Amino acid sequence: MDLDQFEKFSTLDPENMLAEIDHLPKHLEEAWNLGFTQPLSHMDEITAVVIAGMGGSAIGADLLAATVADICPIPVVVQRDYNLPAWARNGNTLVILSSHSGNTEETLSAFDSAIKSGCQMLAISTGGKLQSIMQTTELPVWTFTHHGQPRAAVGFSYGLLLALFVRLGLIPNIESDVQDAVLAMKSERETLKAQSPIRTNPAKRVAGQMVGRNVTIFGAGHMATVARRWKCQINEVAKALAAYEPLPEADHNTLAGIFFPPEQVDKQMALFLHSESDLPRNALRLKFTRETMMVEGINTDAYTAKGKTKIEQLWRAIQFGDYTAYYLAMAYDTDPTAIPPITNLKQLMSK
Repeated sequence: MDLDQFEKFSTLDPENMLAEIDHLPKHLEEAWNLGFTQPLSHMDEITAVVIAGMGGSAIGADLLAATVADICPIPVVVQRDYNLPAWARNGNTLVILSSHSGNTEETLSAFDSAIKSGCQMLAISTGGKLQSIMQTTELPVWTFTHHGQPRAAVGFSYGLLLALFVRLGLIPNIESDVQDAVLAMKSERETLKAQSPIRTNPAKRVAGQMVGRNVTIFGAGHMATVARRWKCQINEVAKALAAYEPLPEADHNTLAGIFFPPEQVDKQMALFLHSESDLPRNALRLKFTRETMMVEGINTDAYTAKGKTKIEQLWRAIQFGDYTAYYLAMAYDTDPTAIPPITNLKQLMSK
């Protein structure tokens, strides 16, 4: 589909994924405010936090961990698996169970492990089994209303977690940072929305470069987490192959694997995520890694997340990536919401 024929997008997008992306700033702001109204009883000393979740419910946790990495004095670990690691099974570990549906089997397994180990617990969900078992065991559960796909609720999964960390005293109150991010996203959205033509819409132009190519997203520091978000959105929204690579690690392995098979080189694309707060050495790595790939004939592009704070940089980059993945779906003439292989696998696993 021609990306300037935005009036035809609805024929491929019957569930209106575009509206979910348009509402990212609203979701973030709503979740932040909602987090200060939810029940929170006294907790004992917390020496570690484990956030258990999968897919769209886990990416908010990744973004939260990236946000607080240099201001939270205790480790924050995202658990994408069944059960809990042995070190986390004690009363000083806070286990946060994040499941959009409340029915994610890996997250429910983490609940079983946490309650047997006497961990402190809190859940974030729209309902389902998780809400029921938390209420039955008289444990706190924060609920929010969202009827779309979990990946489209990233503003809620992140904003609620951020508010929780503030309320627990694990990080300072960063209200102004959140509001600045929301305002910046709303402003930048004007050039990214569907009505904005290709000539003035950078997300549409990046999506156009991705067509027919396998895309790898590179990022360093907190942008590595955004690279993962871009990868997942390209997979689930555009139904396209994509990977992500964190720097500097990629320069110790991935960079050597760009030569073979030679007939595939022109079908690859490397996209580099920068931010205005990249460490100087990582900024050099992003530059030199891109130049190395360009010399070998790999198509490359870059995006720079602007902003004074990590939160603003993260969320401007997330919004840009979500629009890009959506326009790639339109270019491929595919429904951006439906995920048949994942749905089918869940049905197989439930038998």
